[in-house]
Amino acid sequence: MSLKKSLLLIAVILIIDQISKIYIKTHFHYQESVEVFSWFKILFIENSGAAWGAKLSDFLPISESSGKLILTVFRLFAVVGIGYWLYDTIRKKSSRILILAVSLIFAGALGNILDSVFYGTIFNESNGREVATLFSDEPYGGLFYGRVVDMLHFPIIDTVWPDWVPYFGGKSFSFFDPVFNVADTAISTGVGILLVFSKKAFPKKEEEQRFSEENQVLENE
Repeated sequence: MSLKKSLLLIAVILIIDQISKIYIKTHFHYQESVEVFSWFKILFIENSGAAWGAKLSDFLPISESSGKLILTVFRLFAVVGIGYWLYDTIRKKSSRILILAVSLIFAGALGNILDSVFYGTIFNESNGREVATLFSDEPYGGLFYGRVVDMLHFPIIDTVWPDWVPYFGGKSFSFFDPVFNVADTAISTGVGILLVFSKKAFPKKEEEQRFSEENQVLENE
């Protein structure tokens, strides 16, 4: 996979990710939900923390704002690291599977870091009464204090436990509660590719030369 194809893939993912986030942010009230199918909903929420909404302040004796700043700075360093990893894999003419996976991970990480760094400075607060405004005169945060916009919800199973089930009887049960976005999907897909196709992504030394020669032939065609 060439550098041009990698950059094109990253650009397409970023454009789709940011357009979807800006649209949801400027057209949906906070926690507004639209049912597309019984198993798929558009649900607008914002995530100021890490995966699954966790916050550093939940685990460390620091304020929520300090935890948010630390997390954003960490994400910036992570994006730089992933970017270098992508550059290095392309430079070494690694397998196309590896370049594809790292490209997806980089695009997703970059998409979410844009929210964390800039959204607090360009949007006002989202709530249940009014939708947010882009380039608002009253932004809800500052640089590095933005919240990541999530909207994809797949409640594949949404039911109630039978009364005869011990402890859980009568309580609601849903399968796959997390709400995520296009960038998260790109990251998860990239990681999934690395796990499923690990042998092709990280071939042994004797196979690396073959991959390099195959890539060279494809680039020359």
